[in-house]
Amino acid sequence: MYIKKILVAIAIIGLAIAAYFAYFIYGAMLKPNTAFNNEEAYIFIPTHAKYQEVREQLEPLLIDIDGFDALAEQKKYTTNIKAGRFVIKKGMSNNDIINSIRSKNIPLRVAFNNQERLEDLAGRIAFQIEPDSLTLLMAMTDPEFLSKNNFTKETALAMYIPNSYEFFWNTSAEGFRDKMLKEYNRFWTAEREAKAKKLNLSKNEVIALAAIVHKETAKVDERPRVAGVYLNRLRKGIPLQADPTVIYAVKKQDGNFNRVIKRVLYKDLETNSPYNTYKNAGVPPGPIFMPDVSAIDAVLNPEKHDYIYFVANVKNFGYHKFAKTLSQHNQNKQEYVRWINKQGVNR
Repeated sequence: MYIKKILVAIAIIGLAIAAYFAYFIYGAMLKPNTAFNNEEAYIFIPTHAKYQEVREQLEPLLIDIDGFDALAEQKKYTTNIKAGRFVIKKGMSNNDIINSIRSKNIPLRVAFNNQERLEDLAGRIAFQIEPDSLTLLMAMTDPEFLSKNNFTKETALAMYIPNSYEFFWNTSAEGFRDKMLKEYNRFWTAEREAKAKKLNLSKNEVIALAAIVHKETAKVDERPRVAGVYLNRLRKGIPLQADPTVIYAVKKQDGNFNRVIKRVLYKDLETNSPYNTYKNAGVPPGPIFMPDVSAIDAVLNPEKHDYIYFVANVKNFGYHKFAKTLSQHNQNKQEYVRWINKQGVNR
């Protein structure tokens, strides 16, 4: 009888321990532990992060952070942190959360367009992935990388084709740059390269010219015609005389790219810069801007015509008046000058 009581007691203790263990398993591993109302939340874990950094992001999102700590320690997550962007869905248990942030790095879309300089591009990208703007800029301007891939510091911006691309948040600066080179090479299909060759332009020259075309007109349907004007000028050996290049030259000379210049003055045309296409023949040494694909393709597929000149059309804003002769152009120009003077735009 005495032994029977001992066995019963042991059995009861065993059941109690099993019940406690089951409760612990449910509470620590399987019980929902999210405290937010949205369907999901994201955390961004930096490269080389310690557990404390992860915990600080998780704490406001969880009901029971101590329970999470216990399971994270048991599953050795605390010493095996993975960098990246991770999703936590509403109602997840601690076990689900650990599995998610340990192995399910979620990519994101990185978008950029129409940047004026590499510095601007680096700043925009730094808002979207982990590396800071200085680290990105250093990778973008690395002399060895540029030389190896037939770029210079002046043409480097041409490598970045405006669009949205998929990246992991923790992509390195070099990783971003290298993938953009692959996208650049993918953009330059055999067909596009053949068209550039037929125009007697390098890929960098096409993009430098496209930057001017983009700056001259926001109207996508007009870009092939504007491109045709500049290509006619190049064929005839006439300087491009593009106002956007003068504006860029002035801002570059002043070191102030935040400056807004609405009107080019005669004194600006004397700016001593390789980007000033009033003083220098041919295409500038690099793009003055990051052109849209529509502007690049406009250069590669220009409208065939005999126009040499164009000026803003004050009766159809956004578009331009084109001319084959200087006398016709001067008439169109006078109309524009009268209009801009009337608007009081002096600079």
